[in-house]
Amino acid sequence: MQSYLAKTGHNIRAHKLDQRDIRLCFILYLGCQQDQFGATITPRARAKKYKLPTLPINSILPPRSLPACCKELNHVQDVRSCIADQAANSAGTIPSWNGGVTAPASYSPGMHHPDPYAADAELYRVSAQNVEQYQAQLPAGLVDLMQRHPDYAMRIFPSRRSASAPQRIYDATIANATRAELIANGNGIRGAAAGIPFPIPQDGIEAIWNHILHYKGDQNHFINNQAVVINGKSNLIKRDRQIYYVYNREGMTTAELDNTLLLYKYVVTAPAKLANTALVVQDPLDQVLTTRKAWRYSPDNRRVRRLPTLAYDSVQPDTSDLATADVLDTYNGAPDRYDWSMVGKQEMLVPYNSYAVHQKGIPYDQIVQPDTLNPELLRYELHRVWVVDATLRTGYRHPYAARRFYIDEDSWQILAVDLRDADGELIGLQEAHPINYYEVPMVSSTLETLYHLKDGNYFVDGLDNNEPMYNFDAVINPRDFSPQALRREGN
Repeated sequence: MQSYLAKTGHNIRAHKLDQRDIRLCFILYLGCQQDQFGATITPRARAKKYKLPTLPINSILPPRSLPACCKELNHVQDVRSCIADQAANSAGTIPSWNGGVTAPASYSPGMHHPDPYAADAELYRVSAQNVEQYQAQLPAGLVDLMQRHPDYAMRIFPSRRSASAPQRIYDATIANATRAELIANGNGIRGAAAGIPFPIPQDGIEAIWNHILHYKGDQNHFINNQAVVINGKSNLIKRDRQIYYVYNREGMTTAELDNTLLLYKYVVTAPAKLANTALVVQDPLDQVLTTRKAWRYSPDNRRVRRLPTLAYDSVQPDTSDLATADVLDTYNGAPDRYDWSMVGKQEMLVPYNSYAVHQKGIPYDQIVQPDTLNPELLRYELHRVWVVDATLRTGYRHPYAARRFYIDEDSWQILAVDLRDADGELIGLQEAHPINYYEVPMVSSTLETLYHLKDGNYFVDGLDNNEPMYNFDAVINPRDFSPQALRREGN
């Protein structure tokens, strides 16, 4: 942000502005757009609320750089602007954000979410035959996947900015912009207990924290399946899962947060040989200060065992070594083993509005094919994403020595990841296929994939087409996420 101000010819020192002040001024600058929530606020009122300088915006930012709607600088769209650039792109291929998707009239909670964009016509396809034409807009891993599998074709549809979150999350985000900060060399945060902590990220590590902490509901009870595909043959594992989110919980305060991000539990229900295997995870916010705790129950010996580690490059249980612990939700856990850098914001073709593959009743073998997911069920759109590079630090090990993340500007959900080994060779591709869960609302993946490009094997998580839909109103007790509770349930 300071570099931006310097480019515009403004003397930051002359105004005696610190980083916090600059953030707010930049928020106000971005916010000079039409208010989507019916509320307006003057820069002076915003500054008074947060006890910040009452400098007019145009004393910090040059008038020539302000949007046309800010001629008199008498209002700001003070919430949405913290999440993304609300405006359309210059080419008109990415529309403006207008509040996110509206649930179809036919929808009621408990249903598999109907596709609000089912009538959209396909714009074009990208395949091995024309991939070079679009290469600049594609993750490197996706280019490689299409070259290895000529039958795979990306279906490109009109861009729909469907992302939305509860108003309280936007309100928390605007507050975080002036108070949240990294601590412990970036391994934790302070000054936030809900919302996006760094709505205007200064570097890559702030952007990845935005993904880790983006809103996914207060709690969730759901049943879905994961598939391990080896040599073209898939095996399904069904899990009954519960998540109790702490950080974004309504009414949460920094004092009550107690370094807790979420609590997670699953019980395997199929196949029979794994049935009743269970796992409990207690996930701290700062995982360097407090190590993630995980316990696994085995029905074979009816014992609960503390896992020595379930983080970084340790293998996720029951994934046939195809998925490390930190690829769940495309990336999770402590960031301390990587150096993070911000590449910038780019327009990319990425998975989005993946309602077609989410629909009820689709047989799983129609989704999970021998080499890839069925591309005829997937949807790609042009969106602005934050591009972030992660490079493994000296002295640490991981099969993914370098990662490039493509993070949705509207929701902060990671949409794709390029994975490289220590030699810089491209070895993997992750994709998250997201939808907006209307009843919350929030954006999250309905399917996640991890392709091992060299051997052709891949891993899928989230298959729920033939299961009850997620229950975001489930009654979940935090006391159920303990080794004692796991032992009681097993017995």
